[in-house]
Amino acid sequence: MRLTWWKLLSIILLLYAVIGGFLLPVPELTQLGETIRNLYFHVCMWFAMMILFTISVIHSIRYLNNRAIIHDIKAKEYASVGSFMGILGYLTGAIWASYTWADPNNPAYASLGSIMREPKLIGAALALLVYGAYFILRNSVTDIDQKARVSAVYNIFAYAMLFPTIWIIPRLLPSLHPGQEGNPALNFNDIDARMRMVFYPAVIGWTLLGAWITSLKIRLALIKDKKFSNE
Repeated sequence: MRLTWWKLLSIILLLYAVIGGFLLPVPELTQLGETIRNLYFHVCMWFAMMILFTISVIHSIRYLNNRAIIHDIKAKEYASVGSFMGILGYLTGAIWASYTWADPNNPAYASLGSIMREPKLIGAALALLVYGAYFILRNSVTDIDQKARVSAVYNIFAYAMLFPTIWIIPRLLPSLHPGQEGNPALNFNDIDARMRMVFYPAVIGWTLLGAWITSLKIRLALIKDKKFSNE
């Protein structure tokens, strides 16, 4: 396997993000404490998810334009790894909430019922379920061309659903989640300069890792497709 420059960059940035995320100083906030370090994982994985989903939908649009099956394969694999990043982001967010919102010793304490009704969590779960339906739909169609066409159209729908479920509706409802009036971590008032030094490299690192994994899955899919076509 050839290790190109962007793969090396991914390794370097992630090592920096993990080591710096645990060892470099962070703001001393009573409400968050040391859990604020999860920003480098939870939020960055969600950023990587959005970038991978964007690349996926671009390939779906390209497939509808020229019917090249390679774009369907790339759309599927980018959506797959994007969903994986989304699940990791959701889990790290749930763990973070259990140490902040659900801690009776924390000023922002909320009951378990309130947390389960949190708009951000519900919206994120709905977005991931919509993409889960994308893979179920693909597996339910046997004809290759029909599968690719239907999947491309649905992928565009799934991408469009990300915005109301994650970015719009949760901001219209009362929420415990920070960043109600903007994008968390993008606003300079959300994190200080020390955290930005780790946050932005972490976003790039997780995104490049997702692209790396996707490239391997695409190569594997092409090998399988070639194998079946020769049988």
